Amino acid sequence: MKRCPRRANRLVPLFVLGLLASSAIAQPVVTKVMGGLDNPRGLAFGPEGALYVAEAGRGGPGPCLTNPASGEVRCYGPTGAITRLWRGVQERIAAGLPSHAQPGGFTAAGPNDIAFQGRGGAYITIGLGGDEATRTALGPSGHLFGTLIHMSASGQWRTVADVLAHEESQNPAGGPVDSNAFGVLADAGARIVTDAGANTLLRVDANGVISTVAVFPSRPMRSTDSVPTSVAIGPDSAFYVSELTGVPFAPGAANIYRVVPGAAPAVYLSGFKTIMDIAFGPDGSLYVVEHASGAFFSGPGRLLLIAPDGTRSTIVEALDRPTSVVVGPDGALYVTNKGVTPGEGEVLKVELQ
Repeated sequence: MKRCPRRANRLVPLFVLGLLASSAIAQPVVTKVMGGLDNPRGLAFGPEGALYVAEAGRGGPGPCLTNPASGEVRCYGPTGAITRLWRGVQERIAAGLPSHAQPGGFTAAGPNDIAFQGRGGAYITIGLGGDEATRTALGPSGHLFGTLIHMSASGQWRTVADVLAHEESQNPAGGPVDSNAFGVLADAGARIVTDAGANTLLRVDANGVISTVAVFPSRPMRSTDSVPTSVAIGPDSAFYVSELTGVPFAPGAANIYRVVPGAAPAVYLSGFKTIMDIAFGPDGSLYVVEHASGAFFSGPGRLLLIAPDGTRSTIVEALDRPTSVVVGPDGALYVTNKGVTPGEGEVLKVELQ
């Protein structure tokens, strides 16, 4: 999802250092810079310096589907969007993207993340949370879910890869077919995507061909699924992948993995809960967004700082279902808040003192 702003010293393996006690930092200055967003998710700065946020939308009138296990109803609507903050002006620059959500527009699935590759436009993941039968049930536009799309500078967009089709045909992790294209990193020559449903890290070549980079430990090897959420390039040029984990979303169960193509994922940091996003700072510090702190998805979220020596600090707590973090060119942190709420989502600017 995020690229390290510049190369720092080589990272120290932190699976041991992660046991260090947390420390306090000075109270940051927090300012709301964007508002009125529908289920805001991933953040990215464009090449011109503008801030972009992916909005998962609020679903719509249907078609609708019902989860036979939980009874949850979700309905389709073309309400996903990309919104830009440029020179103090907030503007929705791309609309009509697919979205499905609970009644009232809560906990939407749709545009999950955004990443830029130079001035060639943006790449956006469109989530799903299911299999081919799921998107078929969402109607004629259902085929847009579970994909990677490209958005030009004008806001026009097109599908460039079918992430669900890769899961349907390959199912790298085994088990039930499930796909939810989530984090995206626009790397040189390819796009790197986390599939939170398939528990995989994928490479999408320029021609749309998808290959599996890594599979993350999940059931039955552990008591939960991995649910990988974000991907960032670290100061050592390796990929770093965070995980949300699945039910029961136990405290301390979520890891951050270091991934080198051709090798198995290695635990880099452990002991987190429901990580939604990570981003490296220019000094090698790692910023971590925890979505919730209580049982299951209850309780406030947090923004954490992991110093290069492994010391953990809480920067901001009492966040409301935060979903993303990015380090700005001004050195400030930008965090999406109220990330599962229609019409009330916001982006906060966090300035460290």
